[in-house]
Amino acid sequence: MDDIKRVLILGGSWFLGRAIAEAAVGTGTEVTVFRRGLSGSDAGGVNAIYGDRANPDDVARLAKAGSWDAVIDTSSYTPRNTLQLARGLEPVAEKYVLISTVAVYSDWPLQPLTESSPVLQCPADAGPDFEFAGETRHSRYAVNKAGCERAVMDTFGPDRAAVLRPGVILGPGEYVGRLEWWLRRMRRGGRVLGPGSPRRPIQPVDVRDVAAFALYAATRSGLWNVTASGCDTMGELLQGCNAVAAGGAAQIDWITDEHWLKAQHIVEFKELPLWRICAGTWAVDSARARGAGLNCRPLIETVTDTWEWLAHGGLAIAHQRSKEIGISPDREQAVLHAWDEHRNAGGRA
Repeated sequence: MDDIKRVLILGGSWFLGRAIAEAAVGTGTEVTVFRRGLSGSDAGGVNAIYGDRANPDDVARLAKAGSWDAVIDTSSYTPRNTLQLARGLEPVAEKYVLISTVAVYSDWPLQPLTESSPVLQCPADAGPDFEFAGETRHSRYAVNKAGCERAVMDTFGPDRAAVLRPGVILGPGEYVGRLEWWLRRMRRGGRVLGPGSPRRPIQPVDVRDVAAFALYAATRSGLWNVTASGCDTMGELLQGCNAVAAGGAAQIDWITDEHWLKAQHIVEFKELPLWRICAGTWAVDSARARGAGLNCRPLIETVTDTWEWLAHGGLAIAHQRSKEIGISPDREQAVLHAWDEHRNAGGRA
């Protein structure tokens, strides 16, 4: 990495944070991770400092361990804490890279997005009890991330800060379990509910590709959406899962009438992971990042490597979001049976 000799990663023990740490160590960079030490494990070759980013004394102790060419923040959720941390690190860090999310856009997932699309409004010093005055469809997570962005920009300024807004991140170590659910569902075999059109474009990005781009961003400043190009499809994802986990033995039955499927009260993005009918879900423009060097590996590589990780005993960090993922076998088959009856009665297929 050009001009990066010492990097501080906030987080660093699981999924994206760990992928960044491993990638940085692999380049010969001196890597420090700052984390609570409550979950995950340290990547080989890193210097670990344990503490809580919400604790001013821990932040002061961390700052004394500097300086760094760049800070990469993978664990920012509360603006007030991010502001305190950014202010503490500003004298000892040249750059600050914040991992944010496409959910900060006020029109996500309803409309296609670029980096110039409007963003949710949240003050840089907002606490966990901040009451958002906008539409209720926006999650507290998304609103707070917008505030975290402001905290970093206010402290480091546009010339010393970089913000990455990824969409869905997949790959080995994924803690939400979206790809894992589809892989295990194909492994179980039988008749599988394929949601919507198999030709629907999707934009999940591999965790290792986000990690590589985060290290690039540590040498620059700016704002980037970080998603795949949208050339992959839902059909390619499910067929890939079927191929690597079940040798193609599962039978995918595509329910292409999405309005009918939604009428069955399927919880989008959760019961059938990655399925969502909003127009902007998979319409995030990342041309700026690709022009700057974002390289996204083929989706089948992400699928294959994730299955290999699972097959060899890989376990993600337990996270409550994973409990929301996946439709039960009985409910899936009931929906498929209702679909059969709908088609036999002359409904749209």
